[in-house]
Amino acid sequence: MLKSRRLAVLPIDSYDLDSELSIVDRHEYGGEYDTFTFGSWSSHVLANGSGADSDTAFRPHDGRLTLTELGKQLPGIMSLVTEHFPLDRLQWVRVFSLRDGIISPHVDFLEFAEAGTRLQIPLRTSEESLHSENDIVYHLRRGEVWKIHATDPHSALSTAETPRLSLCLDFSDAEEPIAIRDDIPATEPVRIMERPEITEAELEELLASGRDLTPATMRSRFRRFAALHFERRAHAAAAFDWFEEAARRTGDAGMVAKAQAFRTYCIEKRRDGESFDW
Repeated sequence: MLKSRRLAVLPIDSYDLDSELSIVDRHEYGGEYDTFTFGSWSSHVLANGSGADSDTAFRPHDGRLTLTELGKQLPGIMSLVTEHFPLDRLQWVRVFSLRDGIISPHVDFLEFAEAGTRLQIPLRTSEESLHSENDIVYHLRRGEVWKIHATDPHSALSTAETPRLSLCLDFSDAEEPIAIRDDIPATEPVRIMERPEITEAELEELLASGRDLTPATMRSRFRRFAALHFERRAHAAAAFDWFEEAARRTGDAGMVAKAQAFRTYCIEKRRDGESFDW
């Protein structure tokens, strides 16, 4: 059963956002989360606790929500936020961009004592843009408000050349509901994607690719392992099982240990500020 939930649908067509989305497209990204991402993924901070554009690493805070310089350039997107969501618990406002890329299966909030509430609202998307949670793959439509169940393995993929842009709102407190104002009725059911079972031949082909793995290619090769569960019925975390088995086939104990360490970093245990060295 899908644990992430569609909470509402916003009247997004009443906001003229095209010019602001173009600003996000041109905005530079500092690479804070490159360990988790393959292809073109970036995070753009519109508001945080400090107001500094350079303050990009998510963490809970007790300060007031303050616009960054980028946020000041995007009044339409910020109006979408302030007109529909409460601000008292809102800590971060970001836009995630994903183009021809994938996010490694991961678990959020491992670094922190308490999980918060993370909402995502696609501002620009297409059928080629998908999310996953455990063994389920689903599509978020433009304007849908989703509470992402971020403490189970999950991922996102987009094969589109036009960047998918998703508004991400982080609130304190994982249990307290978010009161969303002035939403509109959902007219379509939640979009769950059907995938065929993986065949033994397909899995063997993936695992056999491990024979060509080297310490220098491990990072880039993981993308193929992470993408397979979007195409075939499998759990998101299976990517790490497959990757470890492929590493074993090299006979290199160091690469096996690296594959195991990446699994730990992504979905099991991670310290605040910890980076991963491939």
